[in-house]
Amino acid sequence: MCDEQQLARWAKDGISRRHFGVGALAGVAVACAPSESTAGESNDGPITEREVTFATPDGTMDGEFYHPATGKHPGVIFWPDIGGIRPAKRAMARRLAEAGYAVLLANPYYRDVAGQQFEDFADLAGNDGFAKVTPWRTKFTLETLQTDARACAEWLQGKDAVDAARGIGTQGYCMTGSFAVVGPSAYDAIRAGGSFHGGGLVRAEGPSPHKVLRADAHYLIAIGQNDDARAPSDKDALREAANAAGTTAEIEVYPADHGWCVLDSPSYDEIQAERAWSRLLELYKAAL
Repeated sequence: MCDEQQLARWAKDGISRRHFGVGALAGVAVACAPSESTAGESNDGPITEREVTFATPDGTMDGEFYHPATGKHPGVIFWPDIGGIRPAKRAMARRLAEAGYAVLLANPYYRDVAGQQFEDFADLAGNDGFAKVTPWRTKFTLETLQTDARACAEWLQGKDAVDAARGIGTQGYCMTGSFAVVGPSAYDAIRAGGSFHGGGLVRAEGPSPHKVLRADAHYLIAIGQNDDARAPSDKDALREAANAAGTTAEIEVYPADHGWCVLDSPSYDEIQAERAWSRLLELYKAAL
């Protein structure tokens, strides 16, 4: 079960049982469970967290930085889903820091807005959030994804909390699953990409993320069952691309629907989310 300190941190971020729906008590307990060992050293001490900004070729990136208070750790670029930075994503980033990583929770919409835009997924869905983010999303091209990955990685490598020799991981959810797939193509130090129920990984027109897989990087591509039903050939295209690139890639359709990994998603599935989380830790253990 969660200790009082963990529950207090979640309360600070506004994460409560209402974010989990059915199975709430179990969901909170699982999400607070100790993480298994990772490429980062297991951390039982305090976590440092702060808001950050830094320059990119396209403007000023903002985000939040979570890391163990002492020592150097592998860096991770954590891209939130369509809802952007919010309490649920802070909780996920903090959990990764507690597993021994230095985590940049980056704002994918920084070209247009800074900071938190929605309280949770229900706020996004119920208050015209999809219409609000639509023009911001037009900025996402293969080139801008590479620009942002490079800027984030360079920033991380300059931080005292980051062990630059260990390499950097990147992960994304839904809209930003493609960010994680593209990331290793942008910067040599990015050695792992984890995509969870990612969209736009295989594109018929224009440059496609699945065409820029890097031979010496590691990938985890977890696909939702309803996403697979809509585009059943995507998993095959991803596997073919991975084989052609000669890279290491775990590509699997999970028995859960789009959004299952995200704490405040209506599709959150605690069992499959924990399974995906354990595979993410294994990805970073192998690559970083």
